[in-house]
Amino acid sequence: MLPKPDRLFRRDSEWEELADFATSPANGATLGLVYGRRRQGKTLMLELLAEATGGMVFAATQQSEAQNLADLGSAYAAYRGLRQPVTFRDWREGLEELLRLGEERATPVIIDEFPYLVSSTPALPSYLQHALSPRGHAKERTRTRLILCGSALTTMAQLLGGGAPLRGRAVLELVVRPFGFRDAASFWGLTDDPELAFRVHALVGGTPAYLEMCGGSRPAAREDFDRWVRRRLLNPASAMFREGGLLLREEPSISDPTSYTAVLSAISAGSHRRSEIAAALGRPSGGLAHLLQGLRDIGLVEQVDDALRDKRSVFRIAEPVVRLHQLIIQRREPELVAGRAERVWWTSADTVASRIYGPHFEDLAREWCFLHASSETLGGIATAVRPSDIPCRAHRQGHELDLVITESDSFAADRIIAIGEAKATSGPMDAGQLHRLEHLRALLPDARIERQPKLLLFARSGFTAELTELARGRPDVELVDLARMYTGE
Repeated sequence: MLPKPDRLFRRDSEWEELADFATSPANGATLGLVYGRRRQGKTLMLELLAEATGGMVFAATQQSEAQNLADLGSAYAAYRGLRQPVTFRDWREGLEELLRLGEERATPVIIDEFPYLVSSTPALPSYLQHALSPRGHAKERTRTRLILCGSALTTMAQLLGGGAPLRGRAVLELVVRPFGFRDAASFWGLTDDPELAFRVHALVGGTPAYLEMCGGSRPAAREDFDRWVRRRLLNPASAMFREGGLLLREEPSISDPTSYTAVLSAISAGSHRRSEIAAALGRPSGGLAHLLQGLRDIGLVEQVDDALRDKRSVFRIAEPVVRLHQLIIQRREPELVAGRAERVWWTSADTVASRIYGPHFEDLAREWCFLHASSETLGGIATAVRPSDIPCRAHRQGHELDLVITESDSFAADRIIAIGEAKATSGPMDAGQLHRLEHLRALLPDARIERQPKLLLFARSGFTAELTELARGRPDVELVDLARMYTGE
């Protein structure tokens, strides 16, 4: 196994997949795809892979076909130790030479920012299809491990879709995503203070490059947090100031950023169902399909199905920095540009609490159940963790349920093993939330229950003494605070 370089933080599973692909002793050239949004560390990881294996890296740029071919010739010559650049007449010739690099041993050949090449040479995937034909030289005589990398998510995903030329050719499709909340806390050096780690993650998420874009600084303590936000996130001179808006505009598949921005704004403000988003935009709900799908394709919005009611789903912002931009930076930009960040942040406290911290805490609670909670905690193994809306005859209204944890196997319908409530309020959770959850448990459909589901209570600010006493000795109740979310199971 190829050791992971010390410089690469976490990314253990990603490195293992790449190492297995790059060092495979199998005969024949193979193709792999690596993609994800910008600033996730893809290039660093691939450069470290090339360094560890003696592979070649070529980084394309936004320029003409002839210019990229010239740059490829220079990179190829430098890799081969040639004194003069090599001139490739066309991409067929260039690909043929790249694939010959693995004639003697398994050799990774990495083309970074591949979508730039496709934009100037649309036939390039077809050229690759031909170069990797089953009876061609690359498949018969080489062990080249060709990796195509890119940040244009739709372009990369379409390379292997439907009737695309490379459909069925790749043996690796690796999507590099932001760090989860636990890894993000460690990366930022905030593991000793879960509350501070939560606040930072709620605003900037788990994208590795954001630490550097914040000047390499993090809030030193909770008392420093507000000043850090004003200095690093709400400051027009900071690299982070416009990041939440640029994520949408840098994706080439988004041809009409204004309409997509409107959808992001509506979801950020609390319109989560399709009908609510349509009402906020003044459009028919049927006209939102392509906008919502486009935002899902580029990883800015996530569709979450209702756990108990078919064909009902909600849409949530998947990238915290987009939510911050939509709710505060974009709306208050004139004040921020005028240097009034302190006032903007202070007067936005209610918005931050209800529209940022609240939804984000619910998201982390679901992530914790799915990835970190033990089977003893949940009463089983979570295969899905989703919200729901449960009708109630007694109260003549529906009740929102933050978490419905289900377990499934190949031979039975999904079973509800636990339900939960998550509150990011500044005060401790009281016994009323436990009684409410007991009431909601009684409303669950009997057909989905084999044994009494557990009750999970998540509280950012802890629990009252009364609730703690009520939960003590009850095996069906779990109290989960931030410390447990960040370190326990």
